[in-house]
Amino acid sequence: MAFNHLPAGAHDALAPLSVTPVTHSVSMANDQLPPEAGVHPSPRTILDRLAAGPGRAARITHTEHLPPRPGRHAPWPEKIRPEVIDAIRAAGIERPWAHQARTAEHALRGESAVVATGTASGKSLAYLAPVLSTLLDGSEAPNGRGATALYLAPTKALAADQRRAVRALAAPLGKGIRPAVYDGDTPVEEREWVRQYANYALTNPDMLHLSILPGHPRWASFLRALRYVVIDECHTYRGVFGSHVAQVLRRLRRVCARYGSDPVFLLASATASDPATAACRLTGVPVAEVTEDASPRGEVVFALWEPPLTELHGERGAPVRRTATAETADLLTDLAVQGVRTVAFVRSRRGAELVALIAQERLAAVDRSLPSRVAAYRGGYLPEERRAIERSLHTGELLGLSATSALELGVDVAGLDAVLLSGYPGTRASLWQQAGRAGRTGRGALAVLVARDDPLDTYLVHHPEALFRQPVESTVLDPDNPYVLAPHLCAAAEELPLTEADLSLFGPEAMVVISQLEARKLLRRRASAWHWTRRERAADLTDIRGGGGRPVQVVEEGTGRLLGTVDAAAAHTTVHEGAVHLHQGRSYLVRRLDLEDSVALVEQADPPYSTTARDTTAISILETTTEVPWGDARLCFGSVEVTNQVVSFLRRKLITGEVLGESKLELPPRILRTRAVWWTVTEDQLDAARIDPEALGGALHAAEHASIGMLPLFATCDRWDIGGVSVPLHPDTLLPTVFVYDGHPGGAGFAERAFNTAARWLSATREAIASCECDTGCPSCIQSPKCGNGNDPLDKRGAIRLLTHLLTGAPGEATPGEAAPGEEPGESPSGEPGEPPSGEPGGASGGA
Repeated sequence: MAFNHLPAGAHDALAPLSVTPVTHSVSMANDQLPPEAGVHPSPRTILDRLAAGPGRAARITHTEHLPPRPGRHAPWPEKIRPEVIDAIRAAGIERPWAHQARTAEHALRGESAVVATGTASGKSLAYLAPVLSTLLDGSEAPNGRGATALYLAPTKALAADQRRAVRALAAPLGKGIRPAVYDGDTPVEEREWVRQYANYALTNPDMLHLSILPGHPRWASFLRALRYVVIDECHTYRGVFGSHVAQVLRRLRRVCARYGSDPVFLLASATASDPATAACRLTGVPVAEVTEDASPRGEVVFALWEPPLTELHGERGAPVRRTATAETADLLTDLAVQGVRTVAFVRSRRGAELVALIAQERLAAVDRSLPSRVAAYRGGYLPEERRAIERSLHTGELLGLSATSALELGVDVAGLDAVLLSGYPGTRASLWQQAGRAGRTGRGALAVLVARDDPLDTYLVHHPEALFRQPVESTVLDPDNPYVLAPHLCAAAEELPLTEADLSLFGPEAMVVISQLEARKLLRRRASAWHWTRRERAADLTDIRGGGGRPVQVVEEGTGRLLGTVDAAAAHTTVHEGAVHLHQGRSYLVRRLDLEDSVALVEQADPPYSTTARDTTAISILETTTEVPWGDARLCFGSVEVTNQVVSFLRRKLITGEVLGESKLELPPRILRTRAVWWTVTEDQLDAARIDPEALGGALHAAEHASIGMLPLFATCDRWDIGGVSVPLHPDTLLPTVFVYDGHPGGAGFAERAFNTAARWLSATREAIASCECDTGCPSCIQSPKCGNGNDPLDKRGAIRLLTHLLTGAPGEATPGEAAPGEEPGESPSGEPGEPPSGEPGGASGGA
C-alpha cells in the first residue's frame, strides 16, 4: 500500500540550512556500535524520527510501504554432492529457495541460465551450489583440477567479497575448492599460483580482456577444464561497457573452443525486463531465465524526499532548492547519531566525498568519537584505501558510508538499516539494487530517495507511479557497434588467427569491419586466416569501460604523491585548471592539467565552493537511418558528428549551491561520431503553437534540456551518457531541430531507444515542464548546470506549447523499419555514474 503525507507542491522554503539539532546523542567508544544499533527500530520509526525536525515532514512527497513476504523452499537437485549440501547446512541454510534450486538444475543439465531476482534473494548460492559440486568432482581427477570455474564481477570490491563468501562456505570441503582473486591488485608472485592451481578464479572483464585472453597459453590447463563462467550483476553490462564485455565473452568462447571446452554461463541479475534476451545478447548463447523470487523479504518503507526551496536565486532569477548533497549529508548525520547503520549512494565521486565531509563536520559537534565512523567510498581510491574501508564496513566499525555505485553491486554488507539515494540513480534497476542494500538479513529496511534539482528527479518525486508501478527497464547494448567490434577483432586475431568460420561468433558486421581493418593494415590475410600485423598488443587498442584513453593521474604538486586517477573522458570536466578535486575528505585545487602526459597537478586547499564545468556543442548529420512523419514534423534516427568543447566553469557555494562566479577555460575541442535521435518542426507548426522567431531559440533549448533530463526514465542510461543540441535553423535539415545523441563513439543504443519510445518520452518531458511550480524555468525543469550558453535563451511556456503541438502528430509510438539494437539488452562507461564521458549533457543551443 502507499500513503502520502502531503499534496505535491508543499514545501518549507524557509527551512534552516543547518542540520537539525540532536538532543538524544550518547557518548560512544570508537570500537563499538552505539547502544541504539542493537535495538533495530522499525523502518517506520526511523523515518518518523527523520521527519520530526522543523519543516522536515513537508519534504516527504510520498511513502511506499512494501509488506513482508514469506519464502518458498524446494529440494536441491539430486546431482548436487552431499558434501556440498552439508557445507551449505553448516552455514545455516537448511533448504534452498525455489529459484535457487531451479537455477542449479539448469546448470547441472549443462544449460546456461540467468537468475534475475531481488537484492538479497540468495542469487550467489544459486550458482555456487552447482559450481562447487562440479569443482569437487574435478578435484578427484589425477591432476586435482579436472574442472574449473571463472567468476566475473564488474568491480574489484565485489570479487573480493565473493572470495570471502566462497572460502567461508567451502571451508568444510577442504582443499577440493581453491578460490583466488586475479585482478590488478594481485601480486605478481600470486598470479602464477592462480593460473596453475586455483580451480575457482575470481576476476573482472578488464583482466579477462587485458591479461587472461592475450596470455591464454599460460592459462591452458585452466581453460581446458573450464566448466562454468559466472557473470555476477550482469544488468550492469549495458551501453558501451556492456557491448565491449559482450565481445570479450565471444573471444573467451573462441579461445575455450581451441582448448576443447564449452563452458556453461551462469548469470545473476537484479530484477530486469526480459533477462533471458539480455543475457543471450551479452553471451551469444541461448540462456534460460529464472525470475520468480521465492525468498522472504522484510518490510520495506521507501520515502521520496524533495529538498526545500531556499531564499537564494540562481541564473536568470530562477528559484533554487537546497542541494541533494547537503540534504543527504544531514540525513546521514541524523541516522549515524541514532545508531542506524546507513549507506548513502551518491552519483559522483566528488559528491560522495562531500557528503562524508559534511556529515563528519556535523557529527564532530555532537560527539567527537563519531566523525571517524563515517567515510566515503568511491572508485579511484588506491587499493589499500579501498580494502581498509571494506574491512571497517564488514566489522561494523563504520556507522555511515557515502558511496558511489562501486558499492552498489552486491557486496554482502549485513546489518544495514537504511539506504539514502542522493538523486535518482538513472534506472529503476539501480534504484531497487541500491535500496536493497539495507535489510539484507531479513529485517525491515528504510530507503529514502533525495531528489536533485533537475527535471527527472522532480518529476519522479511527484509521480511515484513512475517508480513503483512500472516494470524495470530492459538492458540496452549494441555489440555490433563497429567502434566496439573493431578492436576486439584485432585482439581475437592476435590471440588466434581469425578464420571465416569465426566470424559468425562476432556478429553480422564482422566481415565489413575486417575489410576496414585490412585497409588500415591492422589485419593481414595469409592463407585462410587474418593475422594481427603490429608489434604492440591489440588488447591495448581499447578501454572496455569506454574511458577513451589512458586515465589521468591526479598528483599532489608539492610532494609528487599519487592521489588517484580520473577517466580520460572525464578529465576536461573534472580536473581542469581551477577545478576543486576531493579525495578522502580533503579538498584540492587543480593547478594544471597536462593532457599530453595525462597528469593533473593539484595542491591541498580549502575553498568555500565546488566547481562545475560548462561546454558548447555543435552537430552535423552524417546519415539518416530512419525517418518517421509526425504530422508535418519529422522524427529521425541516424549518425552524426558532434564537436564538443569545455569553455568555462562555475564556482558554487558549498551547501547552498549559490553561483559565485564563472571562469573561462581554454581546452581543445573533442570530436565524436555517434548516433542520435532528432526531430524537426515546420514554420506552419510554429505558427500554430504561437511561437514567434524571437521565442523559437528559447523554446527549442528548453525542450532539449528537459528531454535529456527525462530520457533515463525510458532507456538504461545515465544523463551523462547522452548529450543534446538545439538549433533554430540547422544547416542540414533547414528546419528548427532538436538533437539528443549518445555520448560514445559509434553510439551506445540509448538514442535508438529514445527513437523507439519517443511518444512516451516526449510526453513525459512536456509533463515535467508543465507541472513545475516555477514561473519562467528553473533547474527542476528546463535549466541545465552544464549549459555552455548560461541557460540563455530559455522559454518555458514556449517549450510546453511546442511539445504539445509536436505530440499531436505522434503516431503513438515510433517504430523503425527493423528490430533495433536499442531494443536489445546491455554503463557504466566512465566507471562512475555522475562523471561524464566524452559527450556532455545540456549542450548549447546551436542558434544562441
